[in-house]
Amino acid sequence: MHALYVLRAFGGTFVRRRYRRAAHEFLACTSDCRSVQQATLQRILQLNAASDLSRQYNLDGSCTIEEFQSRFPVSEYEFFRPYIERVKQGETTALLGPENRLLMFTLSSGTTTDSKFIPITAPFLKDYRQGWQNWGILTYDDFAPLKYQNIVQLTSNFDKFRTPGGTPCGNISGLVAAMQSPVVQSMYTVPGDVSRIDDPQLKYYTALRLALADRHVGMLTTANPSTLLHLAQFADQEKESLVRDIAEGRLTGAAQMDLQILGKLKRRLQRKNRGRARELEQIIERTGHLYPRDYWPGLSVLAVWTGGSAGAYLSQLKPYYGDLPVRDHGLSASEGRMTIPLDSGTSSGVLDITSHFFEFIPEAEDPLNTSHILTADQLEEGQNYYILLTTPSGLYRYHICDVVRCTGFYQSTPLLAFLHKGAHISNLTGEKITESQVVDAVRSATQQHTLELGQFAVIPQWGEPPCYQLLFEASPLLTDETLTRLLADFDQRLQESNCEYAEKRQSGRLAPPVPCPLKPGTWQRFATERQQKPGGSFEQYKHPCLIPQLDYASELITRFSP
Repeated sequence: MHALYVLRAFGGTFVRRRYRRAAHEFLACTSDCRSVQQATLQRILQLNAASDLSRQYNLDGSCTIEEFQSRFPVSEYEFFRPYIERVKQGETTALLGPENRLLMFTLSSGTTTDSKFIPITAPFLKDYRQGWQNWGILTYDDFAPLKYQNIVQLTSNFDKFRTPGGTPCGNISGLVAAMQSPVVQSMYTVPGDVSRIDDPQLKYYTALRLALADRHVGMLTTANPSTLLHLAQFADQEKESLVRDIAEGRLTGAAQMDLQILGKLKRRLQRKNRGRARELEQIIERTGHLYPRDYWPGLSVLAVWTGGSAGAYLSQLKPYYGDLPVRDHGLSASEGRMTIPLDSGTSSGVLDITSHFFEFIPEAEDPLNTSHILTADQLEEGQNYYILLTTPSGLYRYHICDVVRCTGFYQSTPLLAFLHKGAHISNLTGEKITESQVVDAVRSATQQHTLELGQFAVIPQWGEPPCYQLLFEASPLLTDETLTRLLADFDQRLQESNCEYAEKRQSGRLAPPVPCPLKPGTWQRFATERQQKPGGSFEQYKHPCLIPQLDYASELITRFSP
């Protein structure tokens, strides 16, 4: 064990003790969910009471939950856009109180052509970081070797450009990384400056060049498991170049990097590490590959999203990373952090009741046209809900379009698992298929036949009758006979999970699903375009397993097929 890491672990004892105390205080709050949520709401409303929006709706720190619900409507982003546009111009009092300092806008591509600009304020960031600290210390306590190891984390730039008012716009993960103390930053193998590299391929390569030089990696953390999959495949693809660069103290592609960023990384990149390079060469000679399970022998845990469509890719990680525990980050978005998982191997987490005020609407109802709205303490185990957020950044009763399931309770506070985006529903004939149903059906079918389908998407196709297409990249293992059985099992499992789909299939209003093989590389091109859109980032990219756009398969093939 590296002596420096032993000293660092010893020096961090008091920091971990402070974090642990804060996490236990949070867990103690879960015993009185209703009262804590009332206090959280009043804190948020008082913070922004002097804003134009709050004065317009007569909102302040004296509001009860019932008064707040009667005075302010359930709203989507477009309701807030005029206020946010004023904030972008520097008029922060449109949405925020005078003590609620604006730090940045985090971007989300959303479902329209215009990006969503989500304000990030100092109080919001404090709560956001506290949620991560709670998650982190609980994870460290479950995996004791981590305190002697390093972390590989992939983040995005928080300062991609500025608004007319001079506010940085980018990704909140980059801001959190930039604000970490030097001691905490020393735990991360990939420095935050890498997040500022614009070219995705160069960014990946640089991150791997730095990460592979470190043998003492204990945790990998990024948003989506598809990123970890691509990272492992990319490292193996570029193994000769990466090993050579580590031995010689250089970076292939450095000439294409911004000189300012290169200057920040130069000292690390110029370190020659021939011993580590020989170790990596021996792995290649022994296995024929360069996989994380071999070059990071102390890897303890993978930290990624596992809910919704992300869970479809977990089984694909095993050949590269081995049979490692997976710790879900919890449900989070640009608009806020919602849950904190307390255990590994599950996407379910306890609601973060001290950060935001939450409300819920049964999935069967229209969130914008219903009076059936519940608070966190009123949920029922096993039921699905839309989740509404009220945050310190000025978004009130915000309909984020996420559908969650209440999986139980931790004391009096609900445990929630993300299912799918409300927008990810396909409804050709009244069947209302959800993305989570598609993911579960494909996963069950592939496991039945011990197949790895890779990335896939289900897309509706018009016809007499219409049907659904299963899009996947062609492989020699996917013969016509295998595909026939796979599609039959997929169809059967989808019928079992969705009675409306079953009725439409049995009545002939929907035809059986059909295969649509793609050329290898199609999904990578598809992902690259989406990541390059405003608000997109390769770390937080979520591959859509259900694309409800009718007959989109032909357009996808035309535009993205190599």
